[in-house]
Amino acid sequence: MDSAAVRLVPRAVPKVWGVTKLEPWHRDAEERIGEIWLLHPKGAQLPLLVKFLYTSEALSVQVHPDDDYARQHENSCGKTEMWVILRAEPGARIAHGLREPVSRERLREAALSGEIESLLNWVPVAAGDVLFTPAGVIHAVGAGIALCEIQQTSDVTYRLYDYGRPRDLHVEKAIDVSHLQPGPPRIEPAAVAGDRELLVHCGYFAVERLRVAAEGRCELAGGLILIVLDGIGSLDGTSFRPGDAWLIPADQVSQVRAESACALLAARF
Repeated sequence: MDSAAVRLVPRAVPKVWGVTKLEPWHRDAEERIGEIWLLHPKGAQLPLLVKFLYTSEALSVQVHPDDDYARQHENSCGKTEMWVILRAEPGARIAHGLREPVSRERLREAALSGEIESLLNWVPVAAGDVLFTPAGVIHAVGAGIALCEIQQTSDVTYRLYDYGRPRDLHVEKAIDVSHLQPGPPRIEPAAVAGDRELLVHCGYFAVERLRVAAEGRCELAGGLILIVLDGIGSLDGTSFRPGDAWLIPADQVSQVRAESACALLAARF
């Protein structure tokens, strides 16, 4: 890996449920873009995977396996993830776990019939909200949302229900790994220590939301991926805008200089 901060490269992924309006984080597109993956410019695997998601329709009802199950069945690590909501249309919502305990038989029946939507814990979301989704938590991102996702470097997804779209379902594997009890609890706004707000801390990553005032500076010890959510400025002399991201290696100390007020995510690995 490089010894200095490395600007990550965005890769747009078209989706039928995506949107054409991607500003201010990415340039608007002619085709529907559902995901922007932020990748290493030399193709190296990153310690965390960062994506931006843009939805015009509800995504599938899905779940991700933990490390043990994923290694045994998919030759992969598991997938624990978190979301920071960037934009949400009125009435936008996300399914986050179950409303009440269910049996495996009940979950299978509901997935096959489509009734599973009524079993889910649907929560309204607004810009700035944070949701933490450990492996095993059934979830579904609704329509009208833009979010930033930080996750383990895995793309293993088991779909329980997909609104009749012509894609494979993985009902039995999904039932194997699903938590059948309600949860996790909604993350409440954390106490802010100065301009740093710890959003999530788990065994795979710790994510802070950083705010830097216009004309302000912020020094960052490495071992993280830095994502720009709002504002313009520079990192180590290289200009940035919303949607940009860098890998800052563990042996590097970098400096943010803000031209306007900035909001950033620092995802430590």
